[in-house]
Amino acid sequence: MLTFGKQDLCGGVAYIYLTAVFMNTLSRDIKERTNQISKMQWSLYLLILMGQCCFFTCQQYEYHFIEENKSWSEAQRYCREKYTDLAKVFDMTDMSRLRNSTQNQGEAWIGLNNTGGNRMWHWSLPGVEYIQNDSSWNVTGRQDWEHPGNCGMKRYKEADAKLADVSCDNNFYFICAEMKKDNKTLYLIQYPRLNWTQAQSYCRYNHTDLASGLDQVDGEEIEAVIKGLTPPFNLWIGLFRDSWRWSDGSNFSFRYWDMQLFNDTQSNKTCAMTLLNRSGKWSSDECDKEKPFFCYDDKLILIKENKTWEEALDYCRKFHRNLASITNPYQQRWVEVRAKNASSPFVWLGLRYSCTLDLWFWVNDELVCYEKWRREGKTEDCGRAVGMQRGGQHEWVSQRDNEKYNFICSVK
Repeated sequence: MLTFGKQDLCGGVAYIYLTAVFMNTLSRDIKERTNQISKMQWSLYLLILMGQCCFFTCQQYEYHFIEENKSWSEAQRYCREKYTDLAKVFDMTDMSRLRNSTQNQGEAWIGLNNTGGNRMWHWSLPGVEYIQNDSSWNVTGRQDWEHPGNCGMKRYKEADAKLADVSCDNNFYFICAEMKKDNKTLYLIQYPRLNWTQAQSYCRYNHTDLASGLDQVDGEEIEAVIKGLTPPFNLWIGLFRDSWRWSDGSNFSFRYWDMQLFNDTQSNKTCAMTLLNRSGKWSSDECDKEKPFFCYDDKLILIKENKTWEEALDYCRKFHRNLASITNPYQQRWVEVRAKNASSPFVWLGLRYSCTLDLWFWVNDELVCYEKWRREGKTEDCGRAVGMQRGGQHEWVSQRDNEKYNFICSVK
């Protein structure tokens, strides 16, 4: 049996070489394993090999700059008719792609507007979803200066440590999180006293972001870091709330405001724009003003029909392009947005296990360089494919391919 290590595949080995080895191995194993591998399995291999090959990382969405001056609502209508919606931005990688999609250096609408509704809490780190947990908050026993606000800190006292909402203009120490390549997270307490926005910028520039999510801010790793500090004290964490919403209903928490120009209290300026001549940072303006704008075109579609993995693969290739593949955490987040609306507990992805080669492979020929397996969820056995959890952490679980689930297709 031929095996490859993950480092071998992701370290620069030409994929065309892997495909050639795959074909040679299949040819040899057909002779050796005729009595071991069913006719159905080989027909499946042929189905996969006949599919469209993609020797580059396929984007799951595209940005389009429209150099026509329209109001925000007119731009929204245009994007929904021609593409998917006004542009949404998940993180700085998206922001770079959006800026690189045009040479224009002016202002342009994006799909964020202030609804004036209830402010919603978000975690600063993209992809970490805020889930209300009243036991983590302490809104009693405020000091005289602690007026309710829109930024979250963690108040450490002798007996406990709770979250509290205060004005973002206060100056505190803060906790940065730094994501390492081995998926471990390093936490660092920073001792310059900064307001919340300054602390966020500092962490994003020097590390990854402010510590985000209760599993981080309440975790044992942070408790170990703060052992040398004597309570009472307060630390900024990556928690904020606002009333800005994305046009397509996404709950993306990423914000890129230009704090020299943006003023959230201006009630007449409720539509967001990107300032391309200021590193793409955002500000707001009156929605009836006419500007160019960005649309996005989604390359994923959720099919709410329960099918086996093979049936799902055949459906995607017949009516769209292929079963969805995920090669980095950013693509994972976009697939998660679709998976949340599924009617089955899992959704099929285009990842399958090969008994012949003893490895997992994407059906569109992408390399398996990113993984998000549930603990003990990676069962390597014949007739196995990957289902992503509809909820929770949207982790991957090896499933028997004759189970029937919803599935996600990539579109042409």
